[in-house]
Amino acid sequence: MRTKQNDTKKLFRKIGSCSSTYMYLLNREFGNPKEAEVRALGPLAGGIYKLGHQCGMLWGASMGVGAEAYRRFTDLSNAIAATIKATQNITASFVNKTDAMDCYELTDCNWNSKVGMAKYFITGKFLSCFNLAEEWTSDAIKSAKEGLDINEASLPGQCMSCASEVLKKMGAADEEAVMASGFAGGLGFSGNACGALSAAIWYKILDRDVKKEYKMQNVEAEKVLEKFYAETDYEILCEKITGQRFNSVEEHTKYVKNGGCANLINSLAQV
Repeated sequence: MRTKQNDTKKLFRKIGSCSSTYMYLLNREFGNPKEAEVRALGPLAGGIYKLGHQCGMLWGASMGVGAEAYRRFTDLSNAIAATIKATQNITASFVNKTDAMDCYELTDCNWNSKVGMAKYFITGKFLSCFNLAEEWTSDAIKSAKEGLDINEASLPGQCMSCASEVLKKMGAADEEAVMASGFAGGLGFSGNACGALSAAIWYKILDRDVKKEYKMQNVEAEKVLEKFYAETDYEILCEKITGQRFNSVEEHTKYVKNGGCANLINSLAQV
């Protein structure tokens, strides 16, 4: 780390969400300051808009490596492939430390319940999140760097990410599409909650942030969720939506290229 002292808890308190904190940490390590993009990740805390799925630290770390991959690899397909592989590395590090991936498993908190949230804070359970964020910092940075240390010649010639595809259709720039590409297949092909959904929420929030329409952020997130649930009949897990768990970049690319999740991607892009 560039900082001699671990200041993760301090940053967490200041920034306010685990997802934004971890993107900030990785961005700082790689020298990629992105204030608006960091702020827009806030709604992915609590496991995607407080739904209890993948921990926000994972979403933030994945986007941090995506930002660095865009700088490091000149070919966009290679940048996407590298981001996905680095996200897998980060996820493995996190699960190795916690034996869990989902926010609900880690916090035992229902973020949509006032009673649940009160219990979370009154019992001091929130301290476990601060402690985890601090304790995982060095391993997260190490796994991110190792994940990005890839020989470009070893990467597949073409790589597509469902998360990147939805952002492209929403009008995102190449850099933004690469940043979110690690969300593919439920975040690093984990089969967990849909990465295209998270990417769409992030981008809509980013758009409102850039326009300084902060009061519209929750409205936009809820619009995306409503559209998503209408398309999937309230199923959110990637492996159930697609009927499979992807084992490689090539397999996922073939799925997307052949029209997999096309209706869902188009619906999210039209929000």
